[in-house]
Amino acid sequence: MGKVKTHKASAKRFSLTATGKVKLNHCNRRHKLGIKTAKHKRQLRGGATMSECMAPVYRTLIQK
Repeated sequence: MGKVKTHKASAKRFSLTATGKVKLNHCNRRHKLGIKTAKHKRQLRGGATMSECMAPVYRTLIQK
């Protein structure tokens, strides 16, 4: 049986923590920032972890 290839688009957007959680960056931080409030932009600044129901799908795509 052949090797499973890494899904490169997912590998660029998601990474794994040491405990196996899937890390991601928030969306809506690229443009139209003048419309968004300072509170909204501040909350989007840090990273986030994916919910545990969706994480197994992305773990298989990243293959780590």
